[in-house]
Amino acid sequence: MRVLIQKSLASSVSVDGEIIGVINNGFVILVGVTHSDTMEDVDYCARKISQMRLFEDEEGKMNLDLKAVGGQILSISQFTLQANTKKGNRPSFIEAAKPDYANELYMALNQQLRELGFVVETGEFGAMMQVNITNDGPVTIMLDSKNK
Repeated sequence: MRVLIQKSLASSVSVDGEIIGVINNGFVILVGVTHSDTMEDVDYCARKISQMRLFEDEEGKMNLDLKAVGGQILSISQFTLQANTKKGNRPSFIEAAKPDYANELYMALNQQLRELGFVVETGEFGAMMQVNITNDGPVTIMLDSKNK
């Protein structure tokens, strides 16, 4: 499972011109599931996201996690994170999980984050979405559960 984490001041996601998810201060997470991912990968990613210290303390150092700043999460499914670009100019998505399985793990990740006490807004799985991200810093971190 690959999760791109972006520290955000404010973000939203729209489908067909209608805003379906909005957060203020927090993380936008773009989630890509591969066919070999399991609940162990979900557990690992939920733990890492919840404990990632990307917010500044009073000394300006990234020492605070999402909970410490009352942050929220905007979670977006994004199979293109599993792209293989080694050959040619057209990415291959053969490693991306089939939609039903990917959605199952994506929903499990969102549920675990909610159970950890976070507000989690989502996009619409499989839909064409427009995501508006105000990246703070900018801070962008790639989390890959296969690189534990």
